Amino acid sequence: MKTQKPILLLILLLILIPNCKGKEDTINFIPTDKYDLAIVNWVEVFQPSALSRQERLEELLWFKEKAKVFRGKKIKTVAENIDTHYWESRVLARAFFEITGIEVEHEIIGEGDVVTRIMDQIENGTLWYDAYVNDADMVGTHLRTQGVEVISDYMKKEGKEFTNPNLDLNDFLNLEFGQDYDGNLLQMPDQQFANLYWFRYDWFTREDIKKQFKDKYNYELGVPLNWAAYEDIAEFFTETPIDGKKVYGHSDYGQPGASLGWRFTDAWLSIAGVGDKGLPNGLPVDEWGIRVENKVPVGSSVSRGGELNGPAAVYALTKYIDWMKKYSPSNAFELDWATHGPTASEGNVAQQIFMYITWLSDARFHSADSPVCDKYGKPKWRVAPTPHGRYWEEGMKVGYQDAGSWTFPKNVPEDRKKMAWLWAQFAVSKTVDLKKFSIGGTPIRKSTINSEYLSNRLDDYGGLIEFYRSKDGKKWTDSGPNVPYYSGLSALWWKNVAKAITGEFTPQQAMDNLADEQDELMSKVKLKAYAPKLNPKRDPSYWFSQPGSPRPEIKERETPKTIAYEELLKQWTKESK
Repeated sequence: MKTQKPILLLILLLILIPNCKGKEDTINFIPTDKYDLAIVNWVEVFQPSALSRQERLEELLWFKEKAKVFRGKKIKTVAENIDTHYWESRVLARAFFEITGIEVEHEIIGEGDVVTRIMDQIENGTLWYDAYVNDADMVGTHLRTQGVEVISDYMKKEGKEFTNPNLDLNDFLNLEFGQDYDGNLLQMPDQQFANLYWFRYDWFTREDIKKQFKDKYNYELGVPLNWAAYEDIAEFFTETPIDGKKVYGHSDYGQPGASLGWRFTDAWLSIAGVGDKGLPNGLPVDEWGIRVENKVPVGSSVSRGGELNGPAAVYALTKYIDWMKKYSPSNAFELDWATHGPTASEGNVAQQIFMYITWLSDARFHSADSPVCDKYGKPKWRVAPTPHGRYWEEGMKVGYQDAGSWTFPKNVPEDRKKMAWLWAQFAVSKTVDLKKFSIGGTPIRKSTINSEYLSNRLDDYGGLIEFYRSKDGKKWTDSGPNVPYYSGLSALWWKNVAKAITGEFTPQQAMDNLADEQDELMSKVKLKAYAPKLNPKRDPSYWFSQPGSPRPEIKERETPKTIAYEELLKQWTKESK
């Protein structure tokens, strides 16, 4: 014990001395127990932060105070296997325990297992976990099964006493992802990431490469705004060695399996132009091709008013296969989400239309010895909005954002649910979020994105911060409430896409089969609210003659359009939200 006294005295001196930021950041606080001492430590660890030291101290003291009645108890929660959640499990859970006395086992498992277990808990009552970080893609399932807490109601009732006064829901970037049709909050974002266009800015701005491109295509090399320009650029780089080395104009993955389904359900069809106008999701037809009328899904196939097997969807699948065959590295069909993610860092890919930005937190995209970074570790790459297909129209979504979101099954015992609610709020708190973004690159708060810390480091992120600060970010959304039974329906996609990849089906046959299977499953699923009730089949010509989706075939190739990256940044800055 004697050896600890100098350390404790040093801690007291540090917290009693005003720091150099000024009077408003002075911490007048004397620790009285081990929880206070833990707070003193974690206040410093949680940097960078959007909050001052004083604000962090006050927020952590609130958690300590509210958790007193639960000290010595334990909860179990779960999330999928990405860097953000590993950090929560290894670091945040320890911090929460030291500050509150509540022990958290935050288990990290595969995304598919998260979905399987939450459905088992909702449908069969199996008490797997006290809370889930479950993708908001399942909000349509949750609002129809009525198996999870409505968080906006819980905050006003049972959870009111344990709701952080500094939670500030208006500070979330995309709270709408976890809301039902009426704006009720069923899931609260814990992390989110977009699929964006990624490209080698250093190559795109080289005068010799720009000249070669313009000589061949008669327009400027730049960020492609549509698929025609993306296709030209893919062809150009695949056929044009850079400094004597073979490169590729496109990169993607096609290994059969669950992640091939994500490649499509993660809004690939919306990028082509499937669905109606409307944000966060099109109505009455969404990007899964599902038509919804009065909150009730009525069909996926064109014959029922859906668009899953319409010309835009077939076009989306056709281009995906063609580009991978023509412009991707030869092993593309052997890769899945995990193995493909970091491949662009190898330095032989010029652009990628579908980059999950979680991979950009990988050190291979930021280290000085990487082929895609300069000698200081600054990226030679940039991110930009995803170019859209020929069926896309202004006012539609144009891409996907994953939003892993805190979700609370109703069958959790009340005390454990309150502890889980405290833990969830801790994990998304303003004290923590900027630090968490620096680890995993998955922002959820405006205060994080607009922080001075990130303003001083824009060139570390290759345009990502500017994207999230712009209004463009609202066009990248999750799967939305139209999808009535995510776990079952999503499993149908990869098997049909895989048959198109192998040539067993044509793209039209694959999408026809998928639409029929999706309609059949929707007709059978039993749900408590807004269960699907399919429209009778009609000749597709009827639906093609109606306004909006589904749309008849567009055969003409669109005029290729590009924009200079600097001009795009100006637009983002001007229109920042």
